[in-house]
Amino acid sequence: MARGEKQKAAKTAGPQRRVAVIFNPSKQGVETLRTTIAEVAEQQGFADPLWIETTVDDPGKGMALEARESKVDLVVAAGGDGTVRSVAAGLRDSGIPVGIVPIGTGNLFARNLDIPVNDMHGAAELAFSGLDRAVDVVVADITRPNGDTETHTSLVMAGIGIDAAMISSTNPDLKKRVGWLAYVDAGLRALPASKPYRAYYRTDAGRLHRSKVSTILVANLGYLPGNIELIPDAQLDDGRLDMAVLQPRNFLGWIFIWRKVTWENPVLRKSALGRQIMDLTGGSRRREIIYSRGRSVDIEIGEGAEEFEIDGDEFGTVVSARFTVDPAALIVRVPSLD
Repeated sequence: MARGEKQKAAKTAGPQRRVAVIFNPSKQGVETLRTTIAEVAEQQGFADPLWIETTVDDPGKGMALEARESKVDLVVAAGGDGTVRSVAAGLRDSGIPVGIVPIGTGNLFARNLDIPVNDMHGAAELAFSGLDRAVDVVVADITRPNGDTETHTSLVMAGIGIDAAMISSTNPDLKKRVGWLAYVDAGLRALPASKPYRAYYRTDAGRLHRSKVSTILVANLGYLPGNIELIPDAQLDDGRLDMAVLQPRNFLGWIFIWRKVTWENPVLRKSALGRQIMDLTGGSRRREIIYSRGRSVDIEIGEGAEEFEIDGDEFGTVVSARFTVDPAALIVRVPSLD
């Protein structure tokens, strides 16, 4: 049977499946997105897509709730990490699969799932016909300096400290031009002015630690562009959070951290010989980065407030945060294992 005949048969066999496309209208390539999604939807036997635009005030959660109420069979999130995160917040525990068409800058979540970030048509096809994978969602309950409390979700990683300061100082025009490399520029500017802060933290109901830190990261994923393996044991579907505490004492400490995330984690620790080299050179015993894992993480700032970020977006300042994991709460379309 020819492809056109198959499509016709699918359309006449029963009610067509429905897809909602939640997209950021400010991103480049929206017209191409509309054409591509419409074409793939027709090929896959779906009805005409329901298009829902995000807004400045709501980057996707309300739109995902609207899609749920419309009882669609699939949601496509088209945008960057902020759009995907917000859509995930609305689809959490719904059982509705979400496909991702990256048209943002960092696209860290998509990259970690091997979703094409420079092939819109390939990403769209994957969104409709990929393998369903249940992944964890990180829930962050934060307290603001004025005592207000808020709840947010994260798919990649959240941080309190210099990483958030770096993100808040990222040049938006540069980010549009060069993508995630703009964070490098921001980091070079933020690092000299950074000061460690006193933090109290613990994983699960374990011992409460007190230390001066530069940043604390709570992650669902550990890989960043540029072959940076920040948290090597983080996995999307293990029902655990991974915490990394960065506490360099001086500039040399930052050099050791850089060596660890760009050389030791992605290269040396992958082999027995590499681990032996780490032991001989002291890499496995250094304390510039401390890792731990659990189902919950509690962080309290010792004095004042610190900047906070989620998945590469700035979220103001906080005085405390509690992170918990919602296991297998989101169904994502990913490439097959073939």
